[in-house]
Amino acid sequence: MSLDQIDLRLLRALQADGRITNQALAEQCGLSPAACLERVKKLRGAGVITGYTALLDPAQLGCALLIFVEVLLDRTNDATFAAFAEHVRRMDEVMECHMVAGGFDYLLKVRVADMNAYRAFLGKTLVSVPGVRETRTYAVLEEVKVSTKLPI
Repeated sequence: MSLDQIDLRLLRALQADGRITNQALAEQCGLSPAACLERVKKLRGAGVITGYTALLDPAQLGCALLIFVEVLLDRTNDATFAAFAEHVRRMDEVMECHMVAGGFDYLLKVRVADMNAYRAFLGKTLVSVPGVRETRTYAVLEEVKVSTKLPI
């Protein structure tokens, strides 16, 4: 789908406030409410807008500790990758999982209550996944910037 400047304005506004009313969005982007609604429907239909969500404060919900984990697998073949990915998709603590190029295979973003909870997750869950050879853990001391907005 080819995006024009109006589409980009709509997307920027929706990234800033996903709960904005259609009326307010239309006014902010210089459209009629009907035209605005139609454009947003097209953006959803084309998969440009993939969903809406509430952003929650991890500390208030018992997930204050943020950890990044490098995972090195013992084999790099399709079956091992697929099995690892399937296991990770079922781990609630894993917020993001990315296959990467470089000195390890996957980078995980993990949220847990504290270091004891992470130790339990690591020992009972992550390293028990078939194919995991090695992990490296990086505990986050300070979150300097957190954003869900794409630079459009």
